[in-house]
Amino acid sequence: QVQLLESGPGLVKPSQTLSLTCTISGASITTTYYAWGWIRQPPGKGLEWMGVIDYDGNTYYSPSLKSRTSISRDTSRNQFSLQLSSMTPEDSAVYYCRVVAPYGDHWGQGTQVTVSS
Repeated sequence: QVQLLESGPGLVKPSQTLSLTCTISGASITTTYYAWGWIRQPPGKGLEWMGVIDYDGNTYYSPSLKSRTSISRDTSRNQFSLQLSSMTPEDSAVYYCRVVAPYGDHWGQGTQVTVSS
């Protein structure tokens, strides 16, 4: 059973860069055909796909967030991370990490991020 756990700051100041980490258990981040990504949900709004890093380390980003987003991985720690720069209050949301596997997907529990001075 794959389990994902997000970690990072709950409060970020405007203009700062958000850094979140997703720790994986039950699978390797290099497992073939698995894609590891980030999704967020602002209050009162729907889910927004942000980007993924695949088993080969290739990254794909949402066009609307591409200029501010970076997803990376640490294979030795079996983790992947999100960096989102130039944060504004509109970036306040619950941030989820997710893995898409050939048989289905798994989600982390989500972590609330609030952007406020």
